[in-house]
Amino acid sequence: MNAIIIPSLSLLLSLEEGVWRAFVAGDADADAALLDDDFVGVYASGFSNRDEHVAPLRAGPAAVRYQLDQARLVWAAPGAGLLSYRAQWLRPNAEQEETMYISSLWLRRDGRWRNLFSQDTPVP
Repeated sequence: MNAIIIPSLSLLLSLEEGVWRAFVAGDADADAALLDDDFVGVYASGFSNRDEHVAPLRAGPAAVRYQLDQARLVWAAPGAGLLSYRAQWLRPNAEQEETMYISSLWLRRDGRWRNLFSQDTPVP
């Protein structure tokens, strides 16, 4: 009998922070390793696939610093969890921090957790 895998908030938040650490380090490979091959991002600028999400990091860091809070988890299905949180972050060469609410769907596939979907909602 297969065990039902229920992700914890701390697990998915740790994985999500891996994406943010890749942004700060400019580590495209680390970012790509956390994204599912079928990744879809929904942003104010439009849709993004895995390659488009990773591409800017090949030129260097996308963030100087970040802070995540107000995290919550919705158990979506066995081996799937929807993580929602608020992010405050600073882009390189920016003077003002940005704030957005993010929801990321993490899926356990082939024994690994990967980010399948992410949507950012900027705070004006």
